[in-house]
Amino acid sequence: MIQPPVIPLKNNSQTRFLLLLVSLMALMVLEPLLYDRTRIKFLIDIFFTVILFTSIYAVSDKKGTTLVAILLALPKLGTTWANNFVTHPLLYFLDSLFGIIFIGYIIILILRHIFRQEDVSSETIYGAIVVYILLGLMWVFLYNITEILHPGSFSVAAVLDAESKKVLYFFSFVTLTTLGYGDITPVSAPARSLAMVEAIVGQMYLAVLIARLVGIHISQSMMKK
Repeated sequence: MIQPPVIPLKNNSQTRFLLLLVSLMALMVLEPLLYDRTRIKFLIDIFFTVILFTSIYAVSDKKGTTLVAILLALPKLGTTWANNFVTHPLLYFLDSLFGIIFIGYIIILILRHIFRQEDVSSETIYGAIVVYILLGLMWVFLYNITEILHPGSFSVAAVLDAESKKVLYFFSFVTLTTLGYGDITPVSAPARSLAMVEAIVGQMYLAVLIARLVGIHISQSMMKK
């Protein structure tokens, strides 16, 4: 039986996913600290710009995928920075839409790489963690679009306003991990459906990927013996 070819990684294979993981963790840690400070709020966009570039770097094993990633990143990059100067619901909608498309593409490429690996390395683990975080980030944009199309889709302690991204950012990762504090609840039908799907995807991802990595690790151990 002919095995599918494994995509060879270049010399940057030992750092590509790690750099993206560090960028994502930096955004998660600093976002709550910077978002309420108007004068330095643009630093969040700087961090997100870094994530765009490190994402492209992470999937740059082929010229074709790199080119597509760049083309998908440019609209997102433009709308992200335009939001600092222009406040318009359509621009906010497009920013979220471009974010979904770009992150979805990156997730597919990283997953394809992970499931084609025959050995479990540290970089494989970094890639798996990155995908998990990107799933939560992608759902932030999905919730943003839901709130734009169906205002009042979420019930929170404070009123959702133009800066609702911070609240939905928190809600997305709480839902992904099925932690569920209960301080934010989806009210509209689309919001409830998205929350349900995110919770299922989060749990299935952990179950399937952990099973995959454990299976490979056991196989490696048996071969060494």
